[in-house]
Amino acid sequence: MDNKFDYAKAIAELDRIAAKVENPETKLDDIDALVGRSKELLGQCREYLRTVKDKIDSLDKD
Repeated sequence: MDNKFDYAKAIAELDRIAAKVENPETKLDDIDALVGRSKELLGQCREYLRTVKDKIDSLDKD
């Protein structure tokens, strides 16, 4: 995973995606692409959070 991952930016993008998906004017094809992007972001966020948890857990062992 890229060390420059910005969790806050990813969450902000997910918020924007949710707003677009909820907008009744958004076309179905666009929703499909937005859902795909949200899956990518969620995967990156989960990996980031796992990494942070592992670092915290390793501190507890010292």
